[in-house]
Amino acid sequence: MGNGFDLLNIILLIAAVLVFWRLRSVLGQRTGHERPPYDPYSASNGRGPQEEADAAGKAESDGKVIPMPGRAMPSAQEGPLSGRLQHVEPGAQQGLTEIALTDRMFDPEGFLEGARAAYEMIVTAYAEGDRETLRPLLSDPVYASFEGAISAREEKNLKMEFALIGLKSADIKTAKLADTKARIGVKFVSEQSTVTKNEDGIVVEGDPVTVHTVTDIWTFERDTRSRDPNWQVVATEAGA
Repeated sequence: MGNGFDLLNIILLIAAVLVFWRLRSVLGQRTGHERPPYDPYSASNGRGPQEEADAAGKAESDGKVIPMPGRAMPSAQEGPLSGRLQHVEPGAQQGLTEIALTDRMFDPEGFLEGARAAYEMIVTAYAEGDRETLRPLLSDPVYASFEGAISAREEKNLKMEFALIGLKSADIKTAKLADTKARIGVKFVSEQSTVTKNEDGIVVEGDPVTVHTVTDIWTFERDTRSRDPNWQVVATEAGA
């Protein structure tokens, strides 16, 4: 019985050696030079450090990378309005920079969008005699001038029919910061049709079928310390 047991042990030992040798031949040995497992979420995906740095720089220059905290941001020497001075005449750039340094939320394009909307509202409200719309958009002296013209029409029973065909352009012409008051002059070029009729519907001024190109220069003002983000028109004049 002892010899049988020894023979069984020998057979099992040989089988274990054969299994180990088979696994070794299939899986191989670790030498320290194996490729790491592929990670689909890795930023480099097998690229070297220099290749990865070059790829990151290319992606950022293509606008595909959003700068995160800790990344180098544009130099302060570029100015607060760097790359955002469209529709601005050269003489206004310094004033806009001063305004932006005082009011970090200021943006010329955003301002112009609001100025265009205000222009359309004001010229339409003036033609319709809509004092309620005009009041918050105009300073006291400008409102007094507009209201006086409206009252004069009403006293003569005249009615203005107005159509803003289109606003062709709106450009910042001047910009100035005086203490905390920001003042920006905007040149508007529009196409309008205006006619004034009496109480009998007879045209007394203008031509309903003629479209005129009108140039206006309006000055907007806002106190940069105020929490109110709205601007008021403080001066109007006809442009050349």
